[in-house]
Amino acid sequence: MTVVTIRDVAEAAGVSISTVSRALKNQRGLSDDTRRMIRKIASDVGYNAGRLRSAKAKRLVFMVHRQHSHFSVNPFFSDVLHGVEEACREFGIVPTLLTCGPTDPIREQLRLHEPDMILAAGFFETEVLDMVAGLDLPFALIDFSLRDMLAVNPDNATGGFLATRHLLDIGRRRIAYIAGSLAHVSILERAHGYRRAMFEAGILADPELEVVAPLGLPHDRGASAAMQQLLRLRKPPDAVFACNDMAALAALDTCLAAGLRVPEDVAIVGFDDVQTAASAKPPLTTVRVDRQALGRMGVELAMQGSSLPRLNTLPVELIVRQSTVG
Repeated sequence: MTVVTIRDVAEAAGVSISTVSRALKNQRGLSDDTRRMIRKIASDVGYNAGRLRSAKAKRLVFMVHRQHSHFSVNPFFSDVLHGVEEACREFGIVPTLLTCGPTDPIREQLRLHEPDMILAAGFFETEVLDMVAGLDLPFALIDFSLRDMLAVNPDNATGGFLATRHLLDIGRRRIAYIAGSLAHVSILERAHGYRRAMFEAGILADPELEVVAPLGLPHDRGASAAMQQLLRLRKPPDAVFACNDMAALAALDTCLAAGLRVPEDVAIVGFDDVQTAASAKPPLTTVRVDRQALGRMGVELAMQGSSLPRLNTLPVELIVRQSTVG
């Protein structure tokens, strides 16, 4: 069987080898029409573009949605990035960071980085992910899932179940769930774990106790507004499971400001175990996620995706502190 080379593609397209290389690696200097034409010819003649990319992979772009990019407020993705950087050093790859939103010229921004592979961390709009996948570069998702795209996630459903079951085990029965944007797969999966634990305990779902933080507000203010809504109920909750630690810490502060005791009046559990969880007053019970492992696994998926499962789940662990057992 004859192996088709990059030279064969260049001859069939009537362009130089370097032009073919730039087209297949999505680098600058070519029009979209030229890029599409070369890729189609490469496909038609049977050239394995993945061989070119994997053999010379030197640059990785780590994409984070603008709504997740305030690392000082929510350090989750900065910890994931540390894991990415660690793995990139092992593979000899240079990582760069791109924060963006759906209205940004993302295709043009990516070309400035000239990536050999791309990681998208956290929530992104479907049209953004489809565009990136269409660039025909090694591509994986971290802390998000979409169709059959390569992805690695924490075990969100199990984490939600463990958090809620812990609250049930300490005698709480009116357990609320504070959610963020329901467009984020992780938030939905954690809600599924919460509902499963309540169902298995024989407690009927109360729609009043599942509150979505108002959209358009910073994470802490949205979670505080959600907690205030819960406290205005005729029968407020005696426990809260929040979708992440930032929401849980905001809920905790809101309860204390309202004169409630934590955990005596309201027990609170978060998710992620960011650094500030242990130093909160009282220290926050939470579900620990190995965020650096998520980053490392993301790089491995981009590098070796064809030999790994498409959907990958990393284990989580319940960490009990004084916000539930004072």
